Amino acid sequence: MARHANMSVRTFTRRFRGEVGSSPLKWLAQRRLSHARLLLESTDLPVARIATACGFGDPVTLRKHFYAYLGLSPLAYRRAHHAPEPA
Repeated sequence: MARHANMSVRTFTRRFRGEVGSSPLKWLAQRRLSHARLLLESTDLPVARIATACGFGDPVTLRKHFYAYLGLSPLAYRRAHHAPEPA
């Protein structure tokens, strides 16, 4: 992101934190988690596919972030928040 903005990493990180209120990596992880949560709520895609679609690379990394930020696994989240199929 810093290279894309044509800034040093330090300058980009400082400015990003000033504007957004968190580090670029934390912000990105939160955006990816938001997308994963949406997919878990609205689709029946396997967790591995969701992890890849959201940029986590593998389901282990997705699970790690889910536990760290939400305190539960992706499957537990899906069970609690998945919308029922329309009749």
